[in-house]
Formats: sequence, structure tokens, C-alpha cells
Amino acid sequence: MAYDFAAIEPKWQKIWAEQKVFEVEADDSKEKFYCLEMFPYPSGALHMGHLRNYSIGDLLARFLRKQGYNVLYPMGFDAFGMPAENAAIKMKLSPAKWTFSNIEHMTEQLKRAGYSYDWRRRVETCNVNYYKWNQWLFLQFYKKGLVYRKHAPVNWCEDCQTVLANEQVVDEGVCWRCGTPVVKRDLDQWFIRITDYAEELLVCLDDLTGWPERVVTMQRNWIGRSEGVHFKMDIADTDLTIEAFTTRIDTTFGMTFVAIAAEHPFVEAFAEIAGGAKADELRAFAKRIASRSAIERTAVGGDKEGMNTGFFAINPVNGKKVPIWIADYILTDYGTGAIMGVPAHDQRDFDFVRKYDIPVIPVVRPADGPIPNGDEMTEATPADGVACNSGEFDGLPTQEAIEKISNWFEKQGLGEREVQYRLRDWLISRQRYWGTPIPMIYCEDCGVVPVPEDQLPVELPLDVEIPPTGGNPLVNRADFVNTTCPVCGKPAKRETDTMDTFFCSSWYFDRYTSPWTTDTPFDAHDAKYWMPVDQYIGGIEHACLHLIYARFFTKVCSDLGLLPKDVREPFKNLLTQGMVIKDGAKMSKSIGNVVDPDEIMSKYGADTARLFILFASPPDKDLDWSDRGVEGANRFLNRVWRLVETDLENIKNAPRERVAVKEIAEASDKEIKRIIHSTLERVTRDIRYERQFNTAVARLMELTNALLSYKPETAVGNSIKREGVETLLSCLSPYAPHMTEELWQMIGNTDCLSVAPWFAVDEDALAAEEETIVLQINGKVREQFTVQSGLSKVELEKEVLSRSETKARIEGKEIVKVIAVPGRLVNIVVKG
Repeated sequence: MAYDFAAIEPKWQKIWAEQKVFEVEADDSKEKFYCLEMFPYPSGALHMGHLRNYSIGDLLARFLRKQGYNVLYPMGFDAFGMPAENAAIKMKLSPAKWTFSNIEHMTEQLKRAGYSYDWRRRVETCNVNYYKWNQWLFLQFYKKGLVYRKHAPVNWCEDCQTVLANEQVVDEGVCWRCGTPVVKRDLDQWFIRITDYAEELLVCLDDLTGWPERVVTMQRNWIGRSEGVHFKMDIADTDLTIEAFTTRIDTTFGMTFVAIAAEHPFVEAFAEIAGGAKADELRAFAKRIASRSAIERTAVGGDKEGMNTGFFAINPVNGKKVPIWIADYILTDYGTGAIMGVPAHDQRDFDFVRKYDIPVIPVVRPADGPIPNGDEMTEATPADGVACNSGEFDGLPTQEAIEKISNWFEKQGLGEREVQYRLRDWLISRQRYWGTPIPMIYCEDCGVVPVPEDQLPVELPLDVEIPPTGGNPLVNRADFVNTTCPVCGKPAKRETDTMDTFFCSSWYFDRYTSPWTTDTPFDAHDAKYWMPVDQYIGGIEHACLHLIYARFFTKVCSDLGLLPKDVREPFKNLLTQGMVIKDGAKMSKSIGNVVDPDEIMSKYGADTARLFILFASPPDKDLDWSDRGVEGANRFLNRVWRLVETDLENIKNAPRERVAVKEIAEASDKEIKRIIHSTLERVTRDIRYERQFNTAVARLMELTNALLSYKPETAVGNSIKREGVETLLSCLSPYAPHMTEELWQMIGNTDCLSVAPWFAVDEDALAAEEETIVLQINGKVREQFTVQSGLSKVELEKEVLSRSETKARIEGKEIVKVIAVPGRLVNIVVKG
């Protein structure tokens, strides 16, 4: 009969919990392995993407425990954030009540799936015992000079009513969470100097050999290191000096205009100087351009728009005046917000000047060609060749020209070499309620004052009403806002902004190592033992958000002495799992192609759901959901059940001692022994090294078929079959832990299979009596036949050439060469 998953799965979940099977402590005598998935937002229920992510992690954790590792495998919830506020408005609940209710529900779902977490270590970032340490870390960063406040143009989402970090503006310049077009606003905001670590973040990417190259490349491009010259230009008829940065200082002679961003402070300066209608015109144009998304403004090939300010910069290399324009494709997020326009060698500059009739002056020609005619050019030309129209630097190859003109700028005091990064400082202020309060106080006499550490945490009031239109209710909570200055004792005001939730997720993996610690964020000894995470699993969409921030936090915590000095990276290996696809699209409620994990587990059991997810696709590829595939996984588990149940007494009563190969007389017994250990060897390799969990399942299906066909007739045969069944159950255990535990017990074992040692491969058993050889004549396959296994090249060649069938195939032909590959093929090259 079919196995009763509805009874078996809760039974074993209860046993595991009661026996504390998956609870673990730091133990210097054991080799550790820290396995971790990115923790979920408690949205209310698990979806199939969650199930896939956690099934991958649980398989690894269970496998590695059986291999003898001391495995840390925790779970928690990234519980602050705007969805709770939106739900509170919709359902008329407090964000706290909604969030904690969801956490409990999702915890029960995770337990139902049989995931082997150490639940004592559960972390919720909205819990005061966690976010207290967010605030403490913020203050350590502040003392280290990594936190500052400034008035700056920021990304603003009107729908969310909050600021976004640069990394949270995605796709066509929209909010990463709600998809609303992002606009710019000027606000006083808190920033973290992640740029102080830009060089190390970049250099250490070379050490991340266990990360997908795609993620490393994405981070490298996001950090965006550029070597160039930072230089100044006087603005004619004013006392102003404008600054620019370029990686191609050798093309300065080709500058025919200067372009500034709509947000550049000189827009207002020019407006004030110009006055009248021109001032209004400049301000209106800048405001309109600033409202556009960064993607729209910088798109290559898109229509460029600009306005002549009426002011001129002085080209420092030749003293010529060049007009200063406001251009839509210039942003303040990178460089100085001003560029020298060299249209001959930059396509965006070229498109711009052709629209506004600005001259083109080529300053680089091909090494073996003439100087292009700027008036006749139809597109920008490559900026690599030989300098021309560049005064005393004419004729220099590009790299030499860059070096010598850089030297000239520095000698003249007009500029200096500089390294710049695309990476911007991390804006962490959010005008939202459901987040970590920023522990700062504003005093009229003392200015900005940090909350003393002994007054932490600054607690978030839980009895709030979220305004229907969004926004931060803390602003109107006098009992929260009003406080006392810790320096002078006079009345003061609390900061009402909360932290970006990525602050919470930048160190939670450290907290897991000792979540019960009350006097520090995490225990130093435990962190030293467990960190870094050996295997991290999550979506590639976090490549330039969470993963950069987590790397930054780890470096700072190491510098602060919270982590060992040699722990500079948080994640040794990274696996980015693919999406779950159904009907050709990613599962989504809006599309209506969602499959509810609870329904699948209710119909087929957790083991079936897990097995299908792990078998249907390699972990790093998209998984195409298939109801038939789920049914197939369920049928396979039932076949394994029948394999044991129908021959239970023979298996149970069979001798438990392993039979040595040399003691096996029957060929059929030797062959099944070989299949058992060949499967064990390949499954071990598939899981441990290749991370090809799906091919391991295919091998276990083959072993199941072989065991079903095997009919032993002796005590030796029964012992081998028991060995095969135990090997099958052990290998299948990380995939389908509940059913395999039940079968393990049914055949008379009393230990817990989940932590029973992984079986060792019997090398003697791998040697087959015979092996199949392919015969090729001039590279074409002619036949297959078996020979004694283990033949050398010479022996294999002799064996094949002596066969009557081979002689008949090459009769009358001259043998040119024989290529013998033991265990695989023989290719005879003949002529005639």
C-alpha cells in the first residue's frame, strides 16, 4: 500500500524536535559548515520560490551532517519594511500584529516541510532584541566616521512616501518595491560611507572563487572603478570654478562644450547671476529634467535634450571659451555632475552636439590613417590611436598621451590624478514607521547628538495608526519625538526617520551564531568558529543590494574587532537558484499561475514536493513547474516504499555485516554490489562537489530499479540487498527525510537516519567483471562488445585485434594506427 505521509511526516518532525536532532553548538574539535539561505520577508505564506530555495539548503545541511560536519543551519525573518504598513492600512491591524502573526504561520509551514533548522536560533529583525543591535552598530559606525548627515538630492517614491537608495531604483527608473517612477527631492538624510571601502570591495572580488562569475561581474560594474584626472575650469566673467573628472584627459583639446546635470548647484548659481526670464527658464528646465528617471536620461541612442546656460568655461589647455549646457544625460550620481563634452569621441556627446549645432574637433586619429573631418563625421570615432589637434602632444599614442597630459595638468596645478567609483554612499534614511529608529537626537544648543549606548534601544511604539496615504506616523507621536538632550539635559527631538531594511539584513548571519547574546550583537568566540558562511543560497536579484551591503558590513565589523581580522567576506560560496516557472512565466499572483505549497504538501506530502523541486532542474537553472512531474516524484517514492515493504522480513532479518567482494561467488550478487557502490560514489560527487542534485536523484531511481529486479537466493544475497536498501535510504534521506526515516526504522535500525553517517564507498566493489568497449573503424562506430575489465592499453589492443569479428572487418586493409582507450573504445585507422 502507499505510504501514509499524513501520519509519517508529523511523527518524524515531532521526534526530531523532541530529540533536538538539529540543535548545534560551536565545537572546536569538529569541522564546521555554515549553510544558510537568504531569510524571507514574512509576507504571510510560503511560495514555491521559497520552497525551492530552502529545499536546496536543507538537502546540503542534511547531507553534510551525515558526512560528519558540525552544521549550523538557522532560519529567521527579515521582518521590517513597507508591506507591513500597507497591510496595516488595508486590514486595520498594527504592523507588529500582522508581522508576528505571519512569522508564526510561516514557521509552521517551514516545519511542515521538514526543514532541519536549529529553531532556537530564529531571528526576527523587528524584535527589539535584534534592532537594538542595529542601533548599536549604527553608533559604532558613527564613531568610526562612517555615518554622516547631509542635505542632498535623493531618490523619492511618491507612492511609498520615502527615500530610496541608488540600488533600489531599478529597471526604467522605478521603485524596486512598487514600480512607481522615482523622482528627485532635496532632503536632510543619513548616509553611510560605503565608498570608504570601495577599493577593498572591488579587490576582494578576486577572492570570491565560490561565487557565480555573473554576480562578481555585476558587483565589479556596480562599484565601477575609474582612474582619471580631476580638474578645474574657470567660468568666464565670474568668480566661479567648475570641476570635472575624466578618464581621458588626453582628449581635452577636443572639448567643445561643458555639460552639467540638472541637479548641479551651478544651475541655481547661474540663475541668480542671470536673473529675470533667463533665470526662470533655467530653473524650469532643470526641474523638468530632474523629474525624469536615470535610465531614461542616460539611455544610449535616446534623444538628448539640453539648454544653453549662457555661461562659458575656459578650456585649461588652450584658453578657449566653451559653452556650458544643462544636459539631460548628465547625472550627479557619478563624478562631479559636470563633464567636458568631446563629441568627436563620445557617442552621447556627438548626438547632443549634432542636435544643437556645436562644433566637433577630432583629437585622436587612427595610427595609420588621416585626421577625421569633424564637420563630416556621422558618428563618434574610436578614442584609441594617435593624438592630433592637441598642440605639443600631437603624434603621441593614446596611452602615452594620457600619461603626459596628466603630468601637465598636475604640473600646472590645474588638476590631479584621482580614482573614482560609480558606487555612491549608502543612503539609509527612510520616512517610514516600520523600521529601526535611527538613534540620533536634535538639540537646539548641542546640535545632532547620538543616543548614549546605555539608553538603547530606542523602541518603536507599537500602538500606532498608519495614515491611509502612507507616511511616517512617528512624526506626530509626541511621546516618541520629545526627549531630553543627553549632553545638556534640555528638551530635544528624536530623529523620526528609520533605517533602510537592508541594514537589518547586512549582519543577521552573524547574529545567528549566538542569538541569545544580550551584551553584544553576537558572541566573539561563536562568530570566530562559525563565520564565514560556507554556503549561501538566494536570488541573483540581490547581487548589487544585499550582497554588497553584507560584504561591507563584514569588513567594518572585522575592523571594529567584532569579527576576526581574517574574516573579511561573509559568504565563501554563493549559489543563486533559478526561478520557478509555470506556463512560461515566473509564478506570480498577478498572472494567476501560482501553486500553493500547502496544497501540494496536503495532496502528496512534503517529501514529494521537496523531491520534485530538487529533481526537476539543476539548482541554478529555472524550474519549469509540472503537475505530472510532481505525480512522477510521488510514484517514485511509492516504489521505494514498496521495495522495502514487499520484502520487509527478508531485509529486516538479513545479516547486517557487509559482505566483502572477495567473498561473493555469484556474478549477479557482485553486479548488484557494484551498482550499489557506483551509485553511492556518483551521488556523493553530485551533491558534494557538482551541486547537481537532480542527476543524483536519477541515479537513485536507477538503483531502485536494480534493487527491485534483484532476487537474492542466499544469505549473502539478502545481506547485499539490505546493504543496497540502506544505501538507497541514506542517499535519499536529504531529499525525502520523513519517509526514509520511517523505512530505516522499519528494517530494524534504531538510530536516527538524518544524522547517521554517510556510507563509505567500497572501492573493491566498483571494479566490474566486464566492461563494454566500442569498436571504431576510421572513427565510425561498428560494434560494441564486452571484455575483461581492467585491461591496459596494450592488452586491450591485443584483445580486440585477436577477435575474429575484428579481423573480418579489416581484412585486406593496412592498419595505420590503433587508438585504445581502456574502459571506453578502440579506434582502428586503416587504408586500402
